[in-house]
Amino acid sequence: MSRPKITVVGAGNVGATAAHWAAARELADIVLVDVVEGMPQGKALDLMQARPIFGFNVDIVGANDYEPTKDSDIVIITAGIARKPGMSREDLINTNKNIVAAVTREAVAKSPNAILLVVSNPLDAMCYVAYKVSGFPKERVIGMAGILDTARFRCFIAMELNVAVEEIQAMVLGGHGDEMVPVVSATNVSGVPLTDFLPPEKIRALVERTQKGGGEIVALLKTGSAFYAPAAAVVQMAEAILKDQKRLVPASAYLEGEYGLHDLFFGVPVILGARGIEKILTLKLTPEEEEMLKKSAAAVARTREVLNM
Repeated sequence: MSRPKITVVGAGNVGATAAHWAAARELADIVLVDVVEGMPQGKALDLMQARPIFGFNVDIVGANDYEPTKDSDIVIITAGIARKPGMSREDLINTNKNIVAAVTREAVAKSPNAILLVVSNPLDAMCYVAYKVSGFPKERVIGMAGILDTARFRCFIAMELNVAVEEIQAMVLGGHGDEMVPVVSATNVSGVPLTDFLPPEKIRALVERTQKGGGEIVALLKTGSAFYAPAAAVVQMAEAILKDQKRLVPASAYLEGEYGLHDLFFGVPVILGARGIEKILTLKLTPEEEEMLKKSAAAVARTREVLNM
């Protein structure tokens, strides 16, 4: 039996790190694709040479064309320009729209049965581009944002409470932008509500830090944006699909009436399994959270309109 295949489009920080995490977990053979000559080949060879040290047995190849990507099970799209300090995710929209449309066309021509995992920003808008261009059914085009945003929220809570991160259960919904919605009513520490541990103003500060989590890293790095956690998040999604884990995670999904929203990609809780998104769940939210979700949806809808698709 041949191993599954993951194609990672874009061999920059996020793409190369995703290839690294996926290889280390022995999820699949990996093809790194990038327009820069030699760069994906060099990174692939470097990763191959780490195999004897950590003992993972998968093949990793780099390419500047899509021939080696043929029959991929999963295509991870990280291509596009990264945010620079002072840039909003929306500033990226037109440049990245053209890049994502082009790579989606190329990738799906070689892998018509793949599941697309989109990481490029502005995330929800780029999912929409990949969905429209690919012609794939909605369950096979999924955006990585919710797992990352939730990981940030869980990390900040664990740091604040000085407890193990695994004990923190949380869910961040909405668009991948400053209006994202950390669902405090669904957040607990080993089953005990977060509100039992922290006063409202402390929780509010953690919510705000989560909403600006990407920007905080952009400001610190000065050149470039986060890549370790985003890459880890998309690899968790790939693993859930390849191993048919039926994981309940937040992801950007195409909505047709769920949460009262239509014709847009938006971060909601989904079950991820072998078919991609197997189910979208509707959470009971507090009135305040519902209000935040509406605001987030309005921001995502504005970005989608800029696409003119």
